[in-house]
Amino acid sequence: MRKLVTIKKYVVGIVMIMLLGGLCMSFGQKFDPAMLPFQAKEKLIYKIYYNLNFVWIPAGEVVFEVKDEGDLYHLEVTGRTYPSYEWFYKVRDKYHSYIDKKTLLPKLYIRDVHQGGYRHYEKVVFDYQNKVMRSYLGKTMATTTLKEIPFTETNLYDLVSVMYFLRTIDMNEFRNSKRVKFNMILDNEKYNLAIQFLEDVQKLSVKDSGNFRAVSCKAEVVAGKVFEEDAEMKIFIGDDENKYPVMIETPIAVGSIKAVLKGVEWPKFRQHSKL
Repeated sequence: MRKLVTIKKYVVGIVMIMLLGGLCMSFGQKFDPAMLPFQAKEKLIYKIYYNLNFVWIPAGEVVFEVKDEGDLYHLEVTGRTYPSYEWFYKVRDKYHSYIDKKTLLPKLYIRDVHQGGYRHYEKVVFDYQNKVMRSYLGKTMATTTLKEIPFTETNLYDLVSVMYFLRTIDMNEFRNSKRVKFNMILDNEKYNLAIQFLEDVQKLSVKDSGNFRAVSCKAEVVAGKVFEEDAEMKIFIGDDENKYPVMIETPIAVGSIKAVLKGVEWPKFRQHSKL
């Protein structure tokens, strides 16, 4: 039971990691906002299913929004459980990342987690001039402790900004290289992770959303409280200019999780991947 409770605390975070979008083949580069695969007002809505003992339970939704803040994009992610699931567990999570429009590097990251009786607050300020992150971590904003974390990585991302940065992939380069690494900060720890190209999928059936032409890949995960050793996360990316995930599947220590694309608002490009 303790393991199940621990997993529930991480459910929205798991989905965040699952929705990695794509990969960029070069780091430290400049981006032309006109050429990015997303724009202000874009909204992606994912329905989350939790599987336990062969039963798929619709547990909630995660919504990704892009907002215009002058020289920055404000990336906002909201995770919440459905009322029908809340007799078991209630989630109300908010994630924010403010990224530079030209570099897509994060300037400020905030994670505010409300899951059952569990609370978690994290705020990270990225100081690129001094190569240090100032991380405020605690149960609530009022109880955080400051920790300064030096970094030497050319590009280091939080859980939200990495997903949008990685959507800038050149799919042809990804197919040729097969495997790409990236850096991410989570709970005061830096991780070097990787994602690997698997195959092109000509027709992928996504529940409630229809059929898509997609690129499938698998992502490495960090074994521990949530993921078992050698666990793999399978991601299906829509094969068009928008490059957002249409379905994600992953086993966890107890059961498995699936996220499916439920809706899209204000996509930057026409959804050619939808059949």
